[in-house]
Parts: sequence; structure tokens; C-alpha cells
Amino acid sequence: MEGGKTEETMNRDRQQILAAPLVLLLATATGLAVASIYYAQPLLEEMRAALGMTVAYAGLIVTASQLGYAAGLVLLVPLGDLLERRNLVSVMAIGIAAGLAVIGFAPNAPVLLAASAALGAMSVVAQILVAFSADLAGAEERGRVVGTVMSGLLLGVLLARTVAGVLAHAAGWRVVFWLAAAVMLSIAVAMYRGLPLRAPSAKSGYFDLLRSILQLFREEPVLRLRAVYGAFAFATFSVLWTPLAFLLSKPPFAYPPGVIGLFGLAGIAGAGAASAAGRLADRGLSGFTTTAAMAIIFVSWIPVWLGRENVWFLIAGIVFLDFGVQALHITNQSEIYRLRPEARSRLTSSYMSSFFAGGVVGSSLASVVYAEAGWTGVCILGAVLGCAALVIRTVKQKG
Repeated sequence: MEGGKTEETMNRDRQQILAAPLVLLLATATGLAVASIYYAQPLLEEMRAALGMTVAYAGLIVTASQLGYAAGLVLLVPLGDLLERRNLVSVMAIGIAAGLAVIGFAPNAPVLLAASAALGAMSVVAQILVAFSADLAGAEERGRVVGTVMSGLLLGVLLARTVAGVLAHAAGWRVVFWLAAAVMLSIAVAMYRGLPLRAPSAKSGYFDLLRSILQLFREEPVLRLRAVYGAFAFATFSVLWTPLAFLLSKPPFAYPPGVIGLFGLAGIAGAGAASAAGRLADRGLSGFTTTAAMAIIFVSWIPVWLGRENVWFLIAGIVFLDFGVQALHITNQSEIYRLRPEARSRLTSSYMSSFFAGGVVGSSLASVVYAEAGWTGVCILGAVLGCAALVIRTVKQKG
């Protein structure tokens, strides 16, 4: 017996939990949640002109959402262990819809920035949903389920810019956010009706919960190591994507912004990597997947460098790099979710904070290096980061 349920009832619930429509709902909700912070990126010029902002001020829209997301990782994601998750994720999805609607109706820049920060914070519901999916799945298929949900997240990231650009071209930038708000509200209703109830696992108070994140990091060497791997992975990812638009906007390419945005579609290969890596983790091959993914990340910088003059080399490099990064990311998550089932949201908070920090460092370094040493310097930086991850992996294996 557990919580008044018979073994037969629990088995029936497990069958419902693992049903394909439920996994699809989790993947869709995760993708739409994370997409909400990417809609603005291709629309910044239109938003700037409409609200009379300077270029520098308009750039703060993205910064505000990133800061909100960073705060949400630390302050909101742990709530997944403290509160009932179905209600929590449904309320946060409504919060996302509200943030999108406010942006769509924003009369001035301050309102837009405040709404962007709040939207970023609420969007971390994507990470709670990933942890939720790990909790719902059985141990024998947890990697597959998490990989499928992460595929939804990756598709949300990749397709958000393209969809926003097309809709804005047809109907204006405000319509993008109005429609996105309506869709997110529908997802909130679908989650409330379709997700199973799960009692919270944590018994302590909120501030004790936050302190326990650091305690988990100190006590779990696997978490620390996987957090380092994740930081390096997202750092290399950011090193590529931060200066890519500068390369593509100049000769020999000289592509317009609309074409540059389509390069994000090359990363769809990463969605396939997420699912494949999850299945390999279920088979006990996470060690092999980790090393192979790191090797792919390192080697991918060769075609990326050759792509400075040949677009097909560049696309191949993007595909390989994204595949390696996402495979490593999913393997990392599969491993940390094995540690403490009662603390999966806090494990997510700890890991994703390190992952996000790596991206910030990589993006900052890439901007400086590109200004000083061009695309070759960027490729050297990316390869060095990829090599560093492999060295750490080798040393730990020998240890």
C-alpha cells in the first residue's frame, strides 16, 4: 500500500503514466514553455522601432529574460520537490501566458522589460516538467522518456525564432505574443486535466529546500562531475552561436537576417540525439555515450572552421556540434536523476544552474575572441573547451 492505493491501482496508474499521449503532452508543454523566451530574438528591431527604444536598450529585452530564467532556476525549480507538481506547472504555465500577453500589449519599454524578466522566471517550468517526467517514468525507461521530453524542449528552442519571424512578417510582432499566450493558456488547461497528481517529496520549508541544493552539490560527486560536463557542453554551444550571425552577415555569405535565422534548423539533429542518448542510458551505456558525445563536440570544430568559407562545411559542423552537446546533456540528466528520486527538482536546479553559467561564460568569451581574432579564434576557443572536457573525463576515468 502507498497513500491508500492498492498494488493493482498503482500498476494501473503506472500504465497511464507511461502512455504515449502523456509523454507527448509533457514534451509539447516543455517545448512551448522554453520557446516563450526565444520569440523576441528575431523581432527586436520591430519591437525597438515600435516603442522608440535605442538598440542598446532593445538588447536588454533578451538580457532581462535571461536574468529572469537564471533567478527561476534557483528560486522556482526547487518548488517541484515542495509542492504538488500538476498544480504547480499549470499555474506557472498560466504565468507564462500572462507574461506573453503583457509583452504583446506593452505600451512602453519599462513594461516590456519587466514582463520579459517575469516571463523568463516562469519559463523554468520546462525544467520542472523534465524532472516530473523522470519521476513518472519507471527506472527501465527513464532515459527514453526524459530524452523524448527534452526533444520537445530542443524543438521549442529551434523553431521559436523561425515561427516568430514568419508570424511577425505576416501580422506584426504583437500578434506573435498574443497567439503564443493563447496557446500557452490552452496547454495549462491540458496539463491540469491530463497530468497525474503527485504528492511533494520534500517535507522541509522553502528556505531549507534552497539550502539543501548546496548540500546536494557537496554530497553527490556524480552531480558535481555532470554539472562540470554540462557547463563545458553549453559553453561550446554558446561559443558557436553567439558570433555566428556576424560571420553569416558578411562576405562570402552576406545573408539577410531571415536566412541567418534558418540556420537554427540545422540543430534539429540534436532532438534526435536526445532520444538516442536516453535509450543508451537505459541500457547502461552512459559512460560510452558521454565519451562519444565529447569526442563529437571536439571534432565538430574542424568543419565549423572550414565553414568560414563554405556553407556546407558550416552546416555539417553545426549538426555535429549540436548532436554532441544534446547527447551529453541528456546523458548527464539521466545520470543525476538516478541519485535521489525525492530531490529531482533540486538536482535539476543545481545541474541547470551550472549548465546555464557555462553558457554565459562561453558567450562572453566568444564575443571578445571574435572581435580580436575572428572566426579562427572562435573555433580555437571552442576546440579548447571541448578538449578540456575530454581531459577531465579521461582523468576521472583513470581515477
